[in-house]
Amino acid sequence: MEIKDILSKVDHTLLKQDSTWEQIKQIIDDGIIYSTASVCIPAGFVKQASEYAAGRVKICTVIGFPLGYSTTAAKVFETADAVKNGADEIDMVINVGWLKEKRYEEILDEINAIKVACAGRTLKVIIETCLLTDEEKVAMCRIVSESEADFIKTSTGFSTGGATKEDIALFAANVSNGKKIKAAGGIRSLADAEDFIKLGADRLGTSAIVKIVKEGKFEGGY
Repeated sequence: MEIKDILSKVDHTLLKQDSTWEQIKQIIDDGIIYSTASVCIPAGFVKQASEYAAGRVKICTVIGFPLGYSTTAAKVFETADAVKNGADEIDMVINVGWLKEKRYEEILDEINAIKVACAGRTLKVIIETCLLTDEEKVAMCRIVSESEADFIKTSTGFSTGGATKEDIALFAANVSNGKKIKAAGGIRSLADAEDFIKLGADRLGTSAIVKIVKEGKFEGGY
């Protein structure tokens, strides 16, 4: 697989609590240079980032992050605010407790309410797979497939684990209605990235891939 093909599926990510504008600016510069799918950054930087990027790379941000248990109204407000500030893509976190309680309709309603607030922007639904049983993961595949969202996403990267190849294979076997898959968390090599893509991931949430390419730690050139 060509390096450029992998990079085109990367949401180049910086979501650390102590992120600074200079670090965010570098992420944007890298996203532009390496033609990543987007840069995924904290909501507080979206307006500044959108103005700086000026359409040269898509700006993605996170909603209800990383725990997912804020109210639907709060998540909808966050989303509308992010869109107003220039976000092109939204990655939301579900209420995992609702899933444990099988409150499926409430989860579906929340996803759809947030999608309305996206005003046509791409919506990815983070389900935090490391906290779920396979039955719960399949249930979320069904809910996302029935929803107006665009992607199901494995992880925040802030819990007990990230994407696994088994989970991407499970997603691929259970999503429908054209919904896409994002693997995030723990993608640390080009081999990992290629494996996830081959298993069905259309996006990769990672900071490592661009770093590897920048440092030339692979055979061949960019």
